[in-house]
Amino acid sequence: MTIEDDIAFLERIPILRRLGAPALRILAIGAESYRVEAGQVLFAAGETADGAYIVQQGSFNLRPQAGAEADVVAGPGTLLGEAALLAETTRLATVTAREPSTVLRVPRAMFLKMLEGYPDAAQRLREVIAARADEWARDIENVRAALAAGSEPK
Repeated sequence: MTIEDDIAFLERIPILRRLGAPALRILAIGAESYRVEAGQVLFAAGETADGAYIVQQGSFNLRPQAGAEADVVAGPGTLLGEAALLAETTRLATVTAREPSTVLRVPRAMFLKMLEGYPDAAQRLREVIAARADEWARDIENVRAALAAGSEPK
């Protein structure tokens, strides 16, 4: 793939498309491409995360550390571990290739350096994160209201 192909691919990732083409060019140049064989673990729950992965081809099973009964399947265009782009964190799931697959690894240090160089991209990213936080807050309030309505005596 050419750099232009990589930029076009990154533009299809919802949170990344907001960064703009110049910032995505930096990511396309700095991202590392990896081939992952079927059955190979990309990363394991509990591991320290120093970046994110974007599924280019193939698919992966995501098995959360605890809580979920079934695996989640992630295919092309999925951003795995996006929180690790911005903050030190640990992996919340074990991610295993279901078939031969290709991923782009975006290291946190490179992502943060890109944001420093493109403050307009950083601002757009802050807006996306703020909108998500508002949505999550509304979702939590809706769940609380539903639980409260369900617990009232009849």
